Amino acid sequence: MGGLSASAAFREHLRRLGLGEFPCGAGSWVRAPTLRSLRDPPPKSERHRGGSSCEESLETLMEFVSSQGSLWALPPDCSPEDQHLRKLAVQSPQLIRDNFIFFFFRSLRIVDKGVNEVDENLLKFRNLEELILSANQISKINSAHLPRTLKVLELCGNEIVGLQDLCSHPPPELQHLGLGYNRLLGSSEAKYLTAEFWPNLLSLDLSFNNFTDLMGIVSKLATLWRLRMLVLQGNPLVLIPGYRGFVIDSLPKLCILDDRNISPDEKHQFHGLSSKPDLIVNKAQLVVSVGKIKGIPNPIKIEELESSPESPVITHSYYVTYEFVEREKAEDTHNFEHECRAQSWICFVHRAPAEVSEHSLRAHFFNSFYFHNIIHFTFTVLTAPFVFSHLANRHLTPRKPWAETIECSHRKEHVTGDLVALKAFLMAGTTVTVVEEKVNVWHALGWRDTVQLGGKQAFRKEKQGRSQRTGNKQKKKKESPVELRSDPPLLRSLGSGHVNLESLLTGDQLVAVVCDFGVLITEETTQPPSPKEKVPVTEIQEIQPVPLTVEFQVQLIQ
Repeated sequence: MGGLSASAAFREHLRRLGLGEFPCGAGSWVRAPTLRSLRDPPPKSERHRGGSSCEESLETLMEFVSSQGSLWALPPDCSPEDQHLRKLAVQSPQLIRDNFIFFFFRSLRIVDKGVNEVDENLLKFRNLEELILSANQISKINSAHLPRTLKVLELCGNEIVGLQDLCSHPPPELQHLGLGYNRLLGSSEAKYLTAEFWPNLLSLDLSFNNFTDLMGIVSKLATLWRLRMLVLQGNPLVLIPGYRGFVIDSLPKLCILDDRNISPDEKHQFHGLSSKPDLIVNKAQLVVSVGKIKGIPNPIKIEELESSPESPVITHSYYVTYEFVEREKAEDTHNFEHECRAQSWICFVHRAPAEVSEHSLRAHFFNSFYFHNIIHFTFTVLTAPFVFSHLANRHLTPRKPWAETIECSHRKEHVTGDLVALKAFLMAGTTVTVVEEKVNVWHALGWRDTVQLGGKQAFRKEKQGRSQRTGNKQKKKKESPVELRSDPPLLRSLGSGHVNLESLLTGDQLVAVVCDFGVLITEETTQPPSPKEKVPVTEIQEIQPVPLTVEFQVQLIQ
């Protein structure tokens, strides 16, 4: 579907107001008074068919257009000017002509109507002071088509990528300019935000664009000597440490920044910061912390404790993964090596067919490579269809053994200079996942590779028996080192959830949540108690399953 001009959208709006239809306009229904009840609308046949008339008094018609609950009343969200124009269409229908309408409107609101063009017909509005064109599809505006009387221009939620056309011939008396939620790009557009183009600007909304050069844009805004209200939240530059203080000190006449009043304490606290631009670095610093994990059932079963000597030693460990905008070097060498090993074998399966099992994928992968000390490697198969990516943006906490409360105590600092990518990441949020890693470790004795690692005592007894049969010379031989082998680690996602981080772009410096993944379903929770076992009701109430939770927070260092 094609776009729509602003004047065409206005014409459609007038048609919906029904200025020439009952009860408005100069129809036959206004010729004489009647005793009809105000609550009973005239029959449609009498109102619209020629030759018949339904005469209503002026008071009755006014009641129809203004009373709440009337069939002809406008929706509550209509502007006061729309309501006033409807009343005029009842009281003085002869005034409702194009010239009067263009002269009448001082505020024009065309929101979410698919408008993609601001045409020259808007110049017919000789008294227009407020033009709201939010949530449309406007990519550029020829400022020559804007009425010179405009004081408020709201273009929030469009597709504007540049300001050159808007600033070619801007309305000289404009006091508010709203450009939030567009596609404005950085320093190349900051040159149009000066008093040369907007000498009377009091309020400016640039929220949720892609401005990254803090010092550059502030130097331009400083020329707007009447500016009192500024909105920059949602831009990548708000992630720079010292952002708010630098703006407040650089624009001393500013009263409101990002929808928050600037207090005298703030002005005093940040005094002098604008004279130290070397302290402002276009990099963002965030700290991710992962705290306690609760609600993981004990993985060790009774049958595993009573396993035979030839059974493997089964180890369970747990860790948390989260996504970040880019892979950063860990704070210490140990964590860096741990993370590289884990990330280097993360595989995203693109459109994995349903018949391909996790086991077969894992087997195919491990049969293709020879691993030394395989226990230190991780391979993850995601069962859902994901797009293949050679760059994994996933970070892992250190592995921890099972406990009722697992203390992750993980803290990692992320520093990035790609502020645009960081903004996009924060708006999308991150995914937090609790992972269980299960490893089977075996002895390898000649061709036998199914001797239990934990059955070391049985292994030694077997060697001692052979040494007694072969005499004392066998005892003098040095025992060869025990060779261990392990199966590929088996990974299982215990819970995964999304964490919203957008508030870090709107003034919050900390997002702290407890991710609740619900109660894990295990055999113990699904299997009913035996009829022979009589469990008291009080005991059943005490043993309530604990939901799986993990503490997660992201802090923006300012």
